[in-house]
Amino acid sequence: MAQRVTLRKRQPYNTTSNRRRMIKTPGGKLVYHHIQKPATAPKCGDCGIGLPGIVALRPRQYARVSKTQKTVRRAYGGSRCGDCVKSRILRAFLVEEAKIVKKVIKSQAAAARK
Repeated sequence: MAQRVTLRKRQPYNTTSNRRRMIKTPGGKLVYHHIQKPATAPKCGDCGIGLPGIVALRPRQYARVSKTQKTVRRAYGGSRCGDCVKSRILRAFLVEEAKIVKKVIKSQAAAARK
């Protein structure tokens, strides 16, 4: 007959946060090992890909990790990927250029009238 195994936590329900695995100890006893949920890497806010260079941890574990593992040394380092930052910079530049072109055309039109 198989050995009975008791839960080590108070929560008795089979939920995703209460997953467990049966392990046989060196002493020959069967015990439950509780398994943590798998960590997912932070995602880019624009395109949704996982951010390279940032460790994948559970939310509470980021408090114990150094700042260099939570960010990348770039503008929008911990929240946007490099391609999205590049496209944002390019878009801002083109918007400014369009404003300048609009201003020049307006001044040329005013000069032509006079």
